[in-house]
Amino acid sequence: MEGVTGVYEPVQHHWFHCQNPVDCRSSWIPFSREDSLRLEETHKHGETSGEEEVEVVVATEGRRFDVRLKERKCFAVYWEQPPLEVRRCSWFHKGDKDISYTPYPEDTSLVLEEAYMMAVKLNDWMKKIQFPTGETVVLHSPTLMTQQQTIPLKDWISLPSEQSQPRMVKRGLEGIRVELPEGEPDQVDHLVFMVHGIGPTCDIQLRGVVQCVNDFRGASLNLLCSHFKQSQDGTHMGRVEFLPVDWHGVLHGDATGVDDDIQRITLPSISRLRQFSNSTVLDLFFYNSPTYCQTIIDTVASEINRLHQVFLQRHPQFTGEVSLAGHSLGSLILFDLLTNQERRNKDEEGSSVSSPSEATPLDFESFEDTLRNFGLGKYVQMLPKEQMDLESLGLCSETFFKDLGIPLGPCKKIMYLLKRWRGQESRTGTSHPVPGIPGIAGVYSQVQEHPTLLSGAPSTSPVDYKYFDVGIGQVSIVYPQLAFQPQAFFALGSPIGMFLTVRGLKRIDPKYSLPTCKSFYNIYHPFDPVAYRIEPMVVFPDVDLPPILIPHHKGRKRMHLELKDSLKRVSSDLLLSISTVRGVWQTLTMLPVNTLPPVARVGTTAALPPQESEGSGAPNGTVSPTEMRNISVGMLNGGRRFDYVLQEKPLESFNEYLFAIQSHLCYWDSKDTVLLLLREIYEGKGILL
Repeated sequence: MEGVTGVYEPVQHHWFHCQNPVDCRSSWIPFSREDSLRLEETHKHGETSGEEEVEVVVATEGRRFDVRLKERKCFAVYWEQPPLEVRRCSWFHKGDKDISYTPYPEDTSLVLEEAYMMAVKLNDWMKKIQFPTGETVVLHSPTLMTQQQTIPLKDWISLPSEQSQPRMVKRGLEGIRVELPEGEPDQVDHLVFMVHGIGPTCDIQLRGVVQCVNDFRGASLNLLCSHFKQSQDGTHMGRVEFLPVDWHGVLHGDATGVDDDIQRITLPSISRLRQFSNSTVLDLFFYNSPTYCQTIIDTVASEINRLHQVFLQRHPQFTGEVSLAGHSLGSLILFDLLTNQERRNKDEEGSSVSSPSEATPLDFESFEDTLRNFGLGKYVQMLPKEQMDLESLGLCSETFFKDLGIPLGPCKKIMYLLKRWRGQESRTGTSHPVPGIPGIAGVYSQVQEHPTLLSGAPSTSPVDYKYFDVGIGQVSIVYPQLAFQPQAFFALGSPIGMFLTVRGLKRIDPKYSLPTCKSFYNIYHPFDPVAYRIEPMVVFPDVDLPPILIPHHKGRKRMHLELKDSLKRVSSDLLLSISTVRGVWQTLTMLPVNTLPPVARVGTTAALPPQESEGSGAPNGTVSPTEMRNISVGMLNGGRRFDYVLQEKPLESFNEYLFAIQSHLCYWDSKDTVLLLLREIYEGKGILL
């Protein structure tokens, strides 16, 4: 048989990693060309320098994984997961029913390559290579190679025919269809931490937060290439890094023991439903518990700070900003955390001006001033008489103040301040904002100046948020401080509006903004049963302000929505035509009478119809589309709109109840959501679509 005579070219190796260590068949994923080339060069350098026994670590996958070449293992850097097996691959095999080719082990590939080299040089084919595992590889020609399984005679009848069929064998990537991942730019323009909601899974496929964020990051890379290509070519754009923040594992881990406690009191009936409820729905109750709320907040804040520190160590050239994104309950956790951050000026960091969140304890004089600011000045003079300093005061109980004759109300306020001081002493740099300092209570400190903001039903009574223990009905915990000031906060499918309302808040002060974060976006699906709006809590109730419709990532409105809009316009035009014809007919049939100019009412303009005199631009107090983006909705997003709604898919519009649960989990794979985040992030850098 004719073959390649004497011309042998070494095979090109490519590096793979096993995505599923339990079943390695059909689960081998190739590294990108850039990562594979980096691994290959490092491997060859170790061979030529004789340093094969020395462990070498190569960063891959956007520096989120480290490959240890000697161990042939890939380790995650930012989160915990079992190490992945890594192979330097050159030979592959595939059965008739297999989806993709599976790489041979490296020692097997080496034997096959040596046999192939001898066959090429000697032009001697039809070679059979027998392996101890029972496989036999036959080299029929340079382009035709098969693998056959050696089967004992006693198993010929019992074994299915699939195992007796030969498998195709390929050398190198040229002969197989494999989709190599696109490499990621080394430059990171922006960092986003993503916090999950209730339960250990995040989407309809029951995947964890790590896998969901991986897909979110992949969609981001694709959209950057497709929608920002011109900007990438002109301004050397990099990428946006998304990192997952997992708090569910710590809450339900062995350290808290809460799962064992819940299991002891769980009824044995409908066990699967109860187990699902214990691992998901109960997270809402845990967050409203003082003990476990502190655990959740501490876990989220410490994990974000840890990931931020690790990221800076691995990206020392990073000069971009950092943002936060939360899904479902995760958005509420971030909102409560951000409302309790203390304002810090980046230019003043490290200067002599210190904030109350620093580790320096409060002195007694400043504590006396704080008491006077809260109207407790007449009780301050009692403390020096008892020879009390701040440290001894912190050891006192509520009974001590009652013995001094201090009423219950002032006593509670003093105990509140002492509680904040104890929290500051027990946590370095994680103190709760002292009353009077802008925090979450500052959002609603306007309540005392405008009591009508909390005027509700007769069954409820207004709450004095300025002196309330935790601001807006939250449980009493100590809020940690983040190591950075985020640029933006993205809430996905968020119940923030509902929780604020349940806590007793009627309206958010339009002047309020998050202390350390100037941008806020409330993104939701129209059928999401967990999501609530927030803009109606800022604007006046008589203003019907629809949310901003998020554009489709393909640059158009979905066809079924355009059809609905067209039908609405046709119906409104038809009604207008009918009313016009009716008015003309009534005018022609009316008897001639003496007419007088209309009498202008107080506060109205007679020359304009009521709709135009109101200046709304639309009937019934609604806002026209042209005015929708320009209306003032407070300072939560720097004066801009922040309620954004996704466009439902055509199939979802047939039955919104059927897709309700799915709509709450759709944000992780929604390209429209990803594009909105990218657009808002890069708009701050002066880069537009």
